[in-house]
Amino acid sequence: MNRLGIVQLVLFFVYLLVQVLILRNLVLFNTAFCFLYIAFVLLLPIETNTLILMLAGFLMGFSVDIFYDSMGLHALATVLVAYLRNYWLSTITPQGGYESGSTATLAANGLQWFLVYSLPLVFLHHLVLFFVEASGFTLFWYTMLKIIASLIFTMSVMLLLQFLTPQRRRI
Repeated sequence: MNRLGIVQLVLFFVYLLVQVLILRNLVLFNTAFCFLYIAFVLLLPIETNTLILMLAGFLMGFSVDIFYDSMGLHALATVLVAYLRNYWLSTITPQGGYESGSTATLAANGLQWFLVYSLPLVFLHHLVLFFVEASGFTLFWYTMLKIIASLIFTMSVMLLLQFLTPQRRRI
């Protein structure tokens, strides 16, 4: 296993532990939840194979499901995001393409690109998660409120962490 693989393995456990030990109990107004663990899948290198992304997404989602006792909801939403991630990346590819070995981070691509990349995927994650949890559309507006509030909360924490972690720009 190379250095990048070891770093990603450590990050997997860091995101998982932060999610289940800290963020699980951090809920704003009984409406906004922070699902930071989705950042693990979103911040993997751009060239990551879709099958590896889906496996990583399943392992992360299933691990969160074990602690949240949610019977596969997080695994479902995370695998869907992992599956669609590379399609979305190819849709928003800059004119010159991505550099070899680049990552999908704020430091590597800028704030505007990062928001265009991550907002729809995090929204889709929350949409699937909360509507499957609600078992349909009977509480549509309350579920949409939870989705939007959780999207804002999750994206705020993701952006804050992106700004706080020192990362080198590729030259």
